[in-house]
Amino acid sequence: MEAGTIASFDPSADADSFRGALGSFATGITVVTTDSPEGPVGIVANSFSSVSLDPPLVLWSPAKSSKRFEHFAGSRRYAIHVLGADQRDICAAVVKSKTAISDLPTHPSHCGMPLIDGAVATFECNLEATHDAGDHVIIVGRVTKAHYAGGEPLVFHGGKYGAFKET
Repeated sequence: MEAGTIASFDPSADADSFRGALGSFATGITVVTTDSPEGPVGIVANSFSSVSLDPPLVLWSPAKSSKRFEHFAGSRRYAIHVLGADQRDICAAVVKSKTAISDLPTHPSHCGMPLIDGAVATFECNLEATHDAGDHVIIVGRVTKAHYAGGEPLVFHGGKYGAFKET
C-alpha cells in the first residue's frame, strides 16, 4: 500500500490486511526461555510490554497454536531477553528449534536458568497471572531480577528485521 493511502477494512473478514496494519507498529524482538522436561526451551516473541513499575510487572502473549505453547502456558518462571541488533542469528536459531538455547552462549541466572549472553536487557520472572485473549494468552510476570547492558535493539517492522537508528 502506498504511504498516505487509507484503506478501511473489517479485521474479522480480512486477516491479511489486519496483520499488515499490526505490522506497521515497530516492536523489539525478545526470546522467552523456561525450563522443561526436555531442558531449557525458547520462543521468539514480539508481544513483550511493560505493565507496572510497582510492583515490577511485564507481559507477553504466546499464540495458543504454537507448538511451544505448552512449555510456557504453565511455566511458573521464565526469562525474557531483549535481543540486540547484532543477535539476529540467535532469533533465527530459536525460531528453528525450541531447544536451541542449549547451543547458544548463556550464563546461569541466580536460580540456575540459562540467560542469553549479550542481550540488551533480560527480565527474570515468576508467573503472576494469565488472561485468555482470543487465539493468544496474556502472561503477566513479576520481575524478580533484571539485567541491563544497553545497546541497539533488534527491531521488527513490516515483516522485516532491522535496527533502531537515532536521527
